[in-house]
Amino acid sequence: MEGQVPRGKVKWFNDLKGYGFITSEPDSQDFYVHHSEIKKEGYKTLRVGEEVEFEVADSPEGMAATNVVLLH
Repeated sequence: MEGQVPRGKVKWFNDLKGYGFITSEPDSQDFYVHHSEIKKEGYKTLRVGEEVEFEVADSPEGMAATNVVLLH
């Protein structure tokens, strides 16, 4: 996957706590995602099954998705 931006689907996201997980495709690895890493205007949330692109970084919670962008 070197040189490619990872893609995946939202596994779950808790609006009240502001975090959730994205499952990458095709390797099915889970990545923690915090609402502050969602790149969109307005209320930053994700819905189960939404397709996203993201970058990967280490975090205290494990591997995390950063710069998360919704795909349309």
